[in-house]
Amino acid sequence: MKNAIKSIVEHFPALSLFYRNVRDLLDQHQPPRKTPWGFSFAGSSYMADGNFEQDETKEVRRLLGDVDVLVNVGANVGYYCCQALSMGKPIIAVEPNTLNLHYLLKNIQNNGWAKLAEVFPVAMGSGADILKMWGGGTGASLVKGWAANPESYVTQVPVLSLDRVLGNSLSGKKALILVDIEGAEFMMLQGAKQTLMNEPRPIWLMEISSTEHQPVGTVMNPNFAKTFELFFEQGYRAFTADEAGQEITSLEVQQVIDGNQKLSTHNFVFHEA
Repeated sequence: MKNAIKSIVEHFPALSLFYRNVRDLLDQHQPPRKTPWGFSFAGSSYMADGNFEQDETKEVRRLLGDVDVLVNVGANVGYYCCQALSMGKPIIAVEPNTLNLHYLLKNIQNNGWAKLAEVFPVAMGSGADILKMWGGGTGASLVKGWAANPESYVTQVPVLSLDRVLGNSLSGKKALILVDIEGAEFMMLQGAKQTLMNEPRPIWLMEISSTEHQPVGTVMNPNFAKTFELFFEQGYRAFTADEAGQEITSLEVQQVIDGNQKLSTHNFVFHEA
């Protein structure tokens, strides 16, 4: 029945938007659940049960042991923020989606971490703007057509640069900057030039898709090479964020673009050379 209703409303944009708004409103009442890490978590039972991105979670927790603060760009409902806070690490969270923000704040507040968290309800770009965001949940994107998000599932979000949000807050602090913003990584980096050069240099863990989730008609992420090269130009080295920890150079990036190499993951760690 649910799928039948969804297929019908997709043909009527206004009805589709109304359906999603009602669904999102009802979703705001999911109760918190206890997690394997000892904190409570609401918004996703999959995350709360410890089944979400298990390899990535291990990597994030490992990296958190070597930093002073987590900056989570695209914080979603706060899964990685809660991981950091449970380890005693303060967080700076950036999340523009209204439903995600509801649970992000709820999860921080319910665990008594409000004084350790700075939350910015904006999207990241090269500078101040107001842009459209398509989709919701973990797949919300500033890229139209990303992951087959319907055109009718669209909202407006305020945009700031990462440099504007962070200012000098990372000065003298070692930061892990976790970025998961569904195709808008290069756009975000255009407004992060000061942050890239922070001392000490941050560790970045970023999802960068090559061919996955691209809009219809786009085979390869047009900013794939640009994203890596921006890091290389600023003196960073790149590695796959998995057990292999394969170093990614300009040669590997070009091989991926040419279709001569397939990487083991779309998550990458960047740190100072």
